[in-house]
Amino acid sequence: MPDISIVKTVSDRISDNVETVIIGKRVEVQTTLLALLCEGHLLIEDVPGVGKTMLARAISRSIGCEFRRIQFTPDMLPSDVTGVSVFNQKTMEFEFRPGPIMAQIVLTDEINRATPKTQAALLEAMEERQITVDGTTYPMKRPFLVMATQNPIEYEGTFPLPEAQLDRFLLRTTLGYPEAAQEMAILDSQRQTHPINSLGQVITAAELVEAQRAVTDVYVDNLIKEYIVSLVGATRKHPDIYLGASPRGSLALYKAARAHAAVDGREFVIPDDVKLMAEPTLSHRLIVSPSARIKNVDPRAVLKEILDSVPVPGTRVRAN
Repeated sequence: MPDISIVKTVSDRISDNVETVIIGKRVEVQTTLLALLCEGHLLIEDVPGVGKTMLARAISRSIGCEFRRIQFTPDMLPSDVTGVSVFNQKTMEFEFRPGPIMAQIVLTDEINRATPKTQAALLEAMEERQITVDGTTYPMKRPFLVMATQNPIEYEGTFPLPEAQLDRFLLRTTLGYPEAAQEMAILDSQRQTHPINSLGQVITAAELVEAQRAVTDVYVDNLIKEYIVSLVGATRKHPDIYLGASPRGSLALYKAARAHAAVDGREFVIPDDVKLMAEPTLSHRLIVSPSARIKNVDPRAVLKEILDSVPVPGTRVRAN
């Protein structure tokens, strides 16, 4: 039987630590951790000023990982992300100067501000955990997480992410505005200095990697797998959806459900894990049809309809 206690321990330590900076957002913090535990990437769609950058910094400090922030702008080049080879006149050789993507936790701020060519510079790093510059491949350090942000309100001067780019993100989430009491607590916490300045490390990168391995041992019954496939298949047949989720979407839901079960202290997945992870893993992968877009149909509403209509599988005793 897998020992998933390390997953819950890691999740609780990081969540408790990060919540001293990101107040009142336990669910959103844990969603970020689920992406990290699944070795996936996270897309945060929200308005400026709600703490997206602070969340990434707090996560990296809690783990003791190298953190880099990339501010995407229309004039950025792919080499500004991956790095560039520079000729050294002393050694008469080219030397690789790594770009900001060569970190462990990378925040790509306002990702849709960059041109598609620059956005594409992230694809190899996100999918294959490596970058290739001038024919030479450089592996990324573990753990590796890309957290991308984009403003859902302001679209002037932006380049919408293509489907291939969106599909690389395991989860999508929002932080949202805090409640009044939480906003009061934020004001009090920053009366003299920002709490991020005193935030310490609570786990090691090695412990996180061990937790990532433990997540892959969580048991998933065939009935649960059939349920995942049925949900994803329903997105491809829905009349309001022009393009449904791909097999990568099925894998994302499968991985996220396992991580959610492990964080919940279970070594097996139940249908509720799949239901809770369906929206953050699938909604950004769905392309609404033009006729449905005119009616302001939201992919989240479509997913809720699918979850209500697809039968939940029964339970059976696991064979020894």
